[in-house]
Amino acid sequence: MKTKKTVWIPAVIAVAVAALLVLYYYYMSSVSGGGPGPRPPEGGVGNVPAGQMSRPPGGERHGGNGEIFKTLGTISVFVGAAAFSWFWFKKKLRSPSMLVRKAGKLLHAMHKLLGWATLILVAVHGVYFLVTKLQDSKTYTGLASFAILLAIAGYGFFINKVRNKWMRTVHRSLGLLWVPVLLLHAGSSVIMAVIASIAVGVLVWMLEKIAGRTPKPVPGDR
Repeated sequence: MKTKKTVWIPAVIAVAVAALLVLYYYYMSSVSGGGPGPRPPEGGVGNVPAGQMSRPPGGERHGGNGEIFKTLGTISVFVGAAAFSWFWFKKKLRSPSMLVRKAGKLLHAMHKLLGWATLILVAVHGVYFLVTKLQDSKTYTGLASFAILLAIAGYGFFINKVRNKWMRTVHRSLGLLWVPVLLLHAGSSVIMAVIASIAVGVLVWMLEKIAGRTPKPVPGDR
């Protein structure tokens, strides 16, 4: 297996692009008078903050569709969290807990599907708001999130095709870096998704502890 660190280059480029977009978001927010930061709890993904630059013509007429595509963005956050939750089961496929083993096998089988579903949902969500609310400063944090997500998907796609020990490390690192950028864009939805993912990890730990304390039957003992 190769050990060249050149596989980090696409990830570094994606993170650099995301960082520039976030910086531009902060700049545009300061110019428009709206303070930068995560969306308020009622905002969700795709909501327009109070300090937005301007409302695009006809924006009110798209309210119904906007809610649908905003919901798709919120769903993508939780689907992404479900895909990331495979991390807790990665080394638990031989866990003493039957529930952990079964859940781990299920998540392992669905990990790629969940990843692609996240990418598709984010793309659909993003295209809609690029068309209808291009001047919203939150567009830049959305693009930053998508840049990192695209890199995550790319590494996930090539992870079994490029035999390099760094591929999985880059894939996981990008997943972690995606969280703060997404938090800036989606706010409370991301917080809830992160809490849910951490709760899964805690549950796995508890189930393993319980299974480890359960006395094993002695052969021949009745």
